Amino acid sequence: MTVPPSLRLSVLDLVPVRRDQTSADAVAASVALAVRADELGFERYWLAEHHNMPAIAASSPPVMIAVIASRTSRMTVGSGGVMLPNHSPLVVAEQFAALEAAFPGRIDLGLGRAPGSDPVITALLRMSGTTSDVDSFPANVRDIMSLVDPDGATLHIGGGREYTVAATPRATTVPTVWLLGSSDYSARLAAELGLPYVFAHHFSGSGTERALDLYRTGFRASEALAEPRTFLTVNAVVADTDEEAQALALPQLQQMVRLRSGLPLTALPMVEDAAEADLAPEHATLLDSMRATWIIGDAHGAARDIRELASRFDVDEVMVSPVASARVGGEPQRSQSRERTLELLALHAFRNGDQP
Repeated sequence: MTVPPSLRLSVLDLVPVRRDQTSADAVAASVALAVRADELGFERYWLAEHHNMPAIAASSPPVMIAVIASRTSRMTVGSGGVMLPNHSPLVVAEQFAALEAAFPGRIDLGLGRAPGSDPVITALLRMSGTTSDVDSFPANVRDIMSLVDPDGATLHIGGGREYTVAATPRATTVPTVWLLGSSDYSARLAAELGLPYVFAHHFSGSGTERALDLYRTGFRASEALAEPRTFLTVNAVVADTDEEAQALALPQLQQMVRLRSGLPLTALPMVEDAAEADLAPEHATLLDSMRATWIIGDAHGAARDIRELASRFDVDEVMVSPVASARVGGEPQRSQSRERTLELLALHAFRNGDQP
């Protein structure tokens, strides 16, 4: 099996907040990153949804999508993803129908089944009265697909009456709906509904092959999609040297150790902070196991690893989450190491299908 010469790269952005940044700085840095990705030829740019996390400013994908799409001109911009249990299907449909009307043909609506936060935040979101139930996820996905359709959805209400609801009047294009997941559940549902699907390889690092196989073998063609469509996500840090890439990756690796070990979270440390941190032996083991699933290295090595990953899972697109931190003294409103990751990958990984 070989990688198609048209291997494409995309970006997943959690809008990380470093110790030297305010929220405004972090958003400005992500805008600059997106502009650079657009210039470099990346396929799509997705924004995640996470709540009440000190190192992540991506809590509202529709807002960030509007900002990024308005500052770029070519890339598809979307959610990676909207955590549907936190939201009313009608509200999601209206938001993304409006985005599609503003940026026709450039909007992806990625939907996830997890709440993306802790029980306290879930309870606070539910106080708004606009959330949906996890168990209703399949029905809610179908509802969104109907609501963003130009013909809208037809409800049957009392007395046998019909009531039509549309996310926006007179739509001529619709956002592309994707299902996202880190387990078999969404793979099976995407196959059943005939929707494109993405497995969160960057999050789990395992189970990817099984999930993609379930999706491909169970796929049923639909009006939205004639054949399976999928790609991979992976955490990536690329620098001019392997040593520098390892140093830039360490803050985020340590942050993930804290998250998975139930330790208090902080803003993303700087490279110098991470170099001085002491880890318990069991945490060091966890860090090494995560490091093994990330793309970390110089341009040639990282490009080779991404192409091998694409070949292994038979995909023609890879979405990278650039997770490099920064050194003390840098510009707070830029993420130059993240930009450098994209620049090096654009040069070595997918230009004209050249082998690195």
